[in-house]
Amino acid sequence: MVHASSRRPRFDVTATGKGTTGRSGTALLAEVADTLGLTAALYSEVNRCRSWWEHAPGKVVRDLVVMLADGGDALRHLATLGGEDQQVLFGQVASAATANRTVVALAEDELVAERLAAARRDARRQAWARGGAPPVVAAATAGEQPAEPLCIDLDATLITAHSDDKDGAAPTYKRTFGFHPLLAYLDRGDGLGESLGGMLRPGNAGANTAADHIDCFETALWQLEGLVPDGVDVVVRADTAGCSYAFLDWLRQAGVGFSVGFAVNEQVRAAIRDLPADAWVPARRQDGSPRNADGDERAAVAELTDDSRIDLAGYPPGARLLVRREPLHPGAQQTIDDIDGARFTCFLTDQPGDDLAALDVRHRGHARVEDRIRGAKDTGARNLPCESFDRNNVWLQLVLMAQDLMCFMQTLTLEGELRVAEPASLRYKLLHAPAQIVRCAGRRVELRVQRDWPWANELVAAFGRLRALPLPAT
Repeated sequence: MVHASSRRPRFDVTATGKGTTGRSGTALLAEVADTLGLTAALYSEVNRCRSWWEHAPGKVVRDLVVMLADGGDALRHLATLGGEDQQVLFGQVASAATANRTVVALAEDELVAERLAAARRDARRQAWARGGAPPVVAAATAGEQPAEPLCIDLDATLITAHSDDKDGAAPTYKRTFGFHPLLAYLDRGDGLGESLGGMLRPGNAGANTAADHIDCFETALWQLEGLVPDGVDVVVRADTAGCSYAFLDWLRQAGVGFSVGFAVNEQVRAAIRDLPADAWVPARRQDGSPRNADGDERAAVAELTDDSRIDLAGYPPGARLLVRREPLHPGAQQTIDDIDGARFTCFLTDQPGDDLAALDVRHRGHARVEDRIRGAKDTGARNLPCESFDRNNVWLQLVLMAQDLMCFMQTLTLEGELRVAEPASLRYKLLHAPAQIVRCAGRRVELRVQRDWPWANELVAAFGRLRALPLPAT
């Protein structure tokens, strides 16, 4: 006999709870910021702008960064970190009005982007020195020969403005209205990415403006100054917007490699049609496994560098043009540029080696920058909240700092699926874990994570790993 499930019991609701928090994992973020010196660096860099009666600007900025990483996207969301009971976790948190005054004061400083970038660089140095360096850098530091270069991805994205009152918002090439920032991310090679730089631009900014790419990459390269050991190559990846003579020449002068998209024009299509069958080598997946394991042998890579119909004279010496053939997926609409039921994409690189499939795998890793940009939009960049362009630029820099903070927390304190989880998943599972704040004898405070929370043990272990990190070298 099947019994119907009982009705959900009724309960009373009051606002009389005390000593609890729904942000126990967010407290880990704040502690990571303190441990890596980000908070101290913000005090040093930002406090010179202006000081309020009760709240130092550096502390306000630290709280804004933690709030963005926690999922807030407006100044008023700082209130989620406030409250008397949570002061032991986050300290005294400023009001939205004070936070707004702080952002206004920062925007009035012409060097604010450089100051915030300096604070991020200090924290990055601490994180890498205390066990959080990318695998390639860690291998080189240990005396091993790195198998891959360190890749920096540049890409632009569109941010919609829902009001035409926002300074700098303009029509975009997709017939929307808003901003067109250019961002730079480090692909660590372990499933995570670090934000290295970003510049806010009007919505009508060009996608392939060489000057913007150079400025953005200079900012990114400065973040890595002194952190990349000898023997580790740096490669810049970009889509076709990065394939400009001026930008690639600048990279060559800077001693940096490149792998950028290349437009498929009529000359390229003609060269592809004339490639012999033995010119193609089987493509591989990102993990190195054969792409054709499912029996489809059309996924392949070939080189077009020596075809006389393609003019590469204006690019840096040694530039190579590679083409990838990908069969159309079931249901895909064939276009006029597709040849024999396959789609072709090209990229230009100066990387040496006869393994064309490996060069193709390296270039296609650029697609991971879309995950980083999606993470930025999920960390406060989906809708820039201020009317002033300069204030929105400050907001964008705080978003990048919040992304770095999340990455350092995952690298240094988490394991398993949480270590590579995206922001939304991380907040749902870890940051918003409920806990009780208990004040014990001797002024000792204990954060008691709800014992039946599915990820309670992972959070406790994360705090333990953080507090066991080696002290920074003096």
